[in-house]
Parts: sequence; structure tokens; C-alpha cells
Amino acid sequence: MSAASSSPWTAPSWLVVPEDANTLAAGVWPASAARDADGALSIGGVPVARLREQFGTPLYVLDENEVRDHARRTLDAFRSAAAAHGVQARVYYAGKAFLSTEVVRWVTEEGLAVDVCTGGELQIALAAGAEPSRLGFHGNNKSIPELERAVEIGIGSIVLDSWIELERVAAIATRRGVTQAVLVRVNSGVHAETHDFLATAHEDQKFGFTLQDAVAAVARIREIDALAFVGLHCHIGSQIFGTAGFRESAARVVELHADLLADGDIPVLNLGGGFGIAYTAADDPTPIEELAVGIVDAVAQECAARGIPIPNLAFEPGRVIVGQAGVTLYEVGTIKPVVVSDELTRLYVSVDGGMSDNARPALYGAQYSARIASRTSGAAPALARVVGRHCESGDIVVDAEYLPADVAPGDLLAVPATGAYCFSLANNYNYVPRPPVVAVRDGEARIIVHGETIADLLSRDAGLHPAPKEGKA
Repeated sequence: MSAASSSPWTAPSWLVVPEDANTLAAGVWPASAARDADGALSIGGVPVARLREQFGTPLYVLDENEVRDHARRTLDAFRSAAAAHGVQARVYYAGKAFLSTEVVRWVTEEGLAVDVCTGGELQIALAAGAEPSRLGFHGNNKSIPELERAVEIGIGSIVLDSWIELERVAAIATRRGVTQAVLVRVNSGVHAETHDFLATAHEDQKFGFTLQDAVAAVARIREIDALAFVGLHCHIGSQIFGTAGFRESAARVVELHADLLADGDIPVLNLGGGFGIAYTAADDPTPIEELAVGIVDAVAQECAARGIPIPNLAFEPGRVIVGQAGVTLYEVGTIKPVVVSDELTRLYVSVDGGMSDNARPALYGAQYSARIASRTSGAAPALARVVGRHCESGDIVVDAEYLPADVAPGDLLAVPATGAYCFSLANNYNYVPRPPVVAVRDGEARIIVHGETIADLLSRDAGLHPAPKEGKA
């Protein structure tokens, strides 16, 4: 979420009236986003008009070069920061942000490992050709069949989240006669969201072990021949700006790491990630190089203070790899000026998507920006709210934005920074089919995830397609 939320009666304090409502804010849009001589937007060298004509709207557009560039930059940043202290770093791509076989291929080709948290995500990664040894398995309630599959394929690591899961993995690995590498997820008591963090003595959440319980969990793992304890894992939040929260968390987790070293080697420390991106021009995320140096230096300082060697490090940067690479295209359907006070009239701009293709504003109050993509306009900026087509008053795509006052039905509207968690959270509310995902690169566009049709939705309805009776084909 951006720095301040909006009142229903005013424009939010962070939203500034632009001099030009056509300008694409740097750092919010893919680097390839540009307007041609006629003012129409292109992404990855592909004009949006061509995308609408070929694939329709709504449409998720993903800039392949942008994803690859962010993957390389992030990996280079953490490897360089770790190498300065004589250790190695591994970076995991967060499958939950956006997962398809093509994206898995892009990020693994750029050197990233991949973390998954369900059997479905695991199968997508495997289908893409990812090496099992470079996969990590997260989640607070992994099923027994999911754990069986993970151990069967030789997954690189399983992050244990509970006592029950610890014993389940031990039983599976023992029965299969293998040794499974595991990490223990711990709650450091540090919560970090956007610009702020809060350090507390206790955690009240579904993930991980307390710092105290982690000691006993590690002792139990070390008793089991079929399990190999390789390190601690900690994740403090999402959409984080700055390093303060990571520094506080590192102090607590390194203290536990140091205590556990007395009974055996611990090769890895995974400090999670959840680094922030810019959704609006008001957001100012910390450069990844600064984050990497700050976090790794903090670990090094904490280790030095305790006289212990720095372990190899792992990170899960989250949305920063794919978030900025995504743009969602919509077609404007209706425009409705609404007088909300004597001083304020807001344009309600309705588009042909909504909370079915981007649930984040409804779920979290997430803020986005928008621009007319099919043309530029000399009209004065007008305060607008971009809303979806669903039968919910909370179906908001962009809560507050200044668009040209002449925005009209048929205009193409583009919402940037939708590469992470939009496709992943997509749904069929009001029986709306989910849009396709198109990758753009060097002037070419191709579908990487097929969209749905009404026929696809009807095909699941057992009233139309009853299951075969037992004993019959």
C-alpha cells in the first residue's frame, strides 16, 4: 500500500495532481514501456492496440526481458554482498507471486532457485524442467501426498513449519531410505510491512516455530538419521522498504543460530525477503543492491559479535522479480461522474475486468496507478476511480488516480505493476473467465497461459456434465 490511505471524501494525500496525466512514472512501469509518435503505449516493443486486437481484454502482459533483468540484478546483488564476506548466496524465486512453466524457465536460466508451497506449484516447476535440488518447499499445512512427492523427487529442501510436519517428513524419508534436507522456520518476533516494522516478544500467526520451540525442534531433527538439519528460515513480511526490520530480525535469528552451532554445523541461513516495489509514483522502494549489502552486513556484524563464522545465505526476494514486469490492459466501458462533496467530483471509470483479475485492492486495500494506453490527451487531469464489472461496491481496480478528463468508452486503460499476485489470485467471481497471460519481448508477443472461456467454466458444471455412474464408462 502507498504511504497514506484515502478518505472517501477527498483525494489521498500522497496523490499529486500531475502536470501531464499521460506520463509513465519511472520505476512503476516496465523499462520497455513507451509511447509512440501517436501517443499509444507499447510494452516490450509491442503496441497495445495489437495486443488488444490479437488477444482481447482484460489481458495480463508480462515483459520477459524485465523479469530476466530483475532476476539477474537481484542474484548479482546478493552474490556480491555475500562474496564480500567470503560466503555464498542463493536466491529463490517466489512461485506464489506468479508461476507458469515459461516464467520458471526464465528465472532458472538466470540462475535463481524456486520456492513452492503446494503440490500444484511443485508440479509446474518440475514440468518446466527445474532441477529438484534447486527447489524449496514452503507451507504451513503440506499434505502427506505432497510431502511424499517432494521426498520422492529429491527436493532440495523442505521448510518445516510444525511438529506434526517434522514427524511426517521423518517417517516418509525413513521409509524411502533417504536423507531429506530440512530447514526450520522460526518466528523472530519482527513484523515488517511497507515502511515500518514492529519488534515484539511473541508471534500470533500460523507460520513457524517460536525461537524457544525451534531449539527443541532442531534437537529432534538431529536425532533422526533420515533428516539433515541445514539451517534456519525466517520471513518477516512483504512489500518491505529499507533494512531496519531485517537487521533486527537478523540479530535474533543469528543468536539462535549461534546457540545451535554447539551441537553441529549449520550450513545455511535463509532470511526470507519480501522486498517492496513501486505501485505508484509516491512509492520509493529501496534499491536491491542497497538491501543486499545492508542485510548481509547485518548478518556479518551479528556473527562477528558472537565469534562465529558467517553461514552461506539464502533469500526470497518475492515480488521484485516479476511485479514491475506486469501490466494489465482493460477496455473502458462506462464513465460516471459522481459528486462526492461540494469541492470534489470523482469520475468512476468502469472497465471489463476487476476483482476477478486483481483481488489485491479488495483484499488488502492495495493501491495502483493507471494510464490511458491507446492515446494521449491534452485534457486536464481529473480525479478518477477505476472500478471493475463485478457486483460488489468494493470491486475497485485503482482507488484514486488522475486521468485525462476526456477518458471515454473504448479507451484502453493500462494498470502497471501487476506482475505479482494478480494472476496468482485470479478467480471466477460472477462466472467471469480468467484472462490469458501474454509475454512480450523484442517486438513479439505470445501466450504463456491460456485464458478461459465461458465454455471452460460450464465444462465443470456437473449439472451439465454428470460424472459417469459407477461401473460405466
